[in-house]
Amino acid sequence: MTQTTAVRQRERAGDYPYYREIFRGRPMPFAYLDLDLFEENMRQIAAKAGGKRIRVASKSLRCVQALRRVLAADTCFQGLMCFTAREAAYLAGQGFSDLLLGYPTYNAQDLGVVARATAEGAQITLMVDCIEHVEQIERAAEQYAVRLPLCLDVDMSVEFPGLHFGVWRSPLHTVEEVRPLLERIQSSQRVWLDGVMGYEAQIAGVGDRVPGQAAKNTLVRQLKKRSLGVIAQRRREIVEFIRSSGVELRFVNGGGTGSQHTTRAESVVTEVTVGSGFYAPGLFDHYKDFRYQPAVGYAIEIVRRPAPDTYTCLGGGYTASGAAGPDKLPQPYLPEGARLVPLEGAGEVQTPLIYRGPHRLNLGDPIFMRHAKAGEICERFTSLVLVQQGEVVGEVATYRGEGKCFL
Repeated sequence: MTQTTAVRQRERAGDYPYYREIFRGRPMPFAYLDLDLFEENMRQIAAKAGGKRIRVASKSLRCVQALRRVLAADTCFQGLMCFTAREAAYLAGQGFSDLLLGYPTYNAQDLGVVARATAEGAQITLMVDCIEHVEQIERAAEQYAVRLPLCLDVDMSVEFPGLHFGVWRSPLHTVEEVRPLLERIQSSQRVWLDGVMGYEAQIAGVGDRVPGQAAKNTLVRQLKKRSLGVIAQRRREIVEFIRSSGVELRFVNGGGTGSQHTTRAESVVTEVTVGSGFYAPGLFDHYKDFRYQPAVGYAIEIVRRPAPDTYTCLGGGYTASGAAGPDKLPQPYLPEGARLVPLEGAGEVQTPLIYRGPHRLNLGDPIFMRHAKAGEICERFTSLVLVQQGEVVGEVATYRGEGKCFL
């Protein structure tokens, strides 16, 4: 039986009884990774690569064994985008190569960790967007007698009248802003320019099919459409300028799960970063152009029943980062139809839910939840229980389970 067939059969059978039976007797809370759905997501992402490499965002997985599974699944999956210097050095020690820091590192000790790992054979590229970054990296490279590769972070936000559409990342938007930084890198004996990145967060990370927000969805789609031409032209002009200056770029990175289908169309882009699509958290249910399978979830236990349709669970309040709002709350996933109590939400020690569906729920039964974002749930659990074709087939450590906390 293929994994796709297993996914379809389970959809017909009903997911809540399926998961409840698999995990019967297991102490809660726990997090799980459904390998059938995980592998289905990998297949979909690989099928949409469009001839580009897919760089895997480690921040969205935060589990060494999950990263290994993705990189082994298809030849299009090459390299990792890491979120801190110490994480990159740790992953290099685990045997991973082609590690790109997605964010700048300035702390001298953290840069020393990267420089020392490089001296020991690691391949880690550091992100920069100003001369101060370059100078700080040079000091670390000098200390450890290495040369360090750099990646320019080009800002992909777009200005509309009265609206900054995107996130506040890099100060680099034009060729003229890039020029002095490029010249500084070219003059250095300790660093070189390895690649260029531009993350179009306003397309990759903003849902445009959010229930109950029809007007906002329409506006977001229009703004995304208007952004695409600006983004593509900015990236092309800067990459062409860098190449005309005699630099051979190893990679040009762009995109995210939510923009894979548009970023891959840009001729100058050589790779697209994807992370959240592998786990498919709650926020990624709300995109018009794709839908991935909910591969990761967590279970909390019903311990009280204060009213006929109200079930109170122990723990469960794992809220996602970002601007505070209802969309950052974890949501009940199974049984279908369960919902949070608006005045309490998901709490640190208890989470009450209202459920009026067909399944009989008792004390000790699980409620399966989904986190709003992807890898952040791994900060609350030391392991992921692996499920495949109706049974538990293993358990793998998260970063936390390895004793690591990078940010």
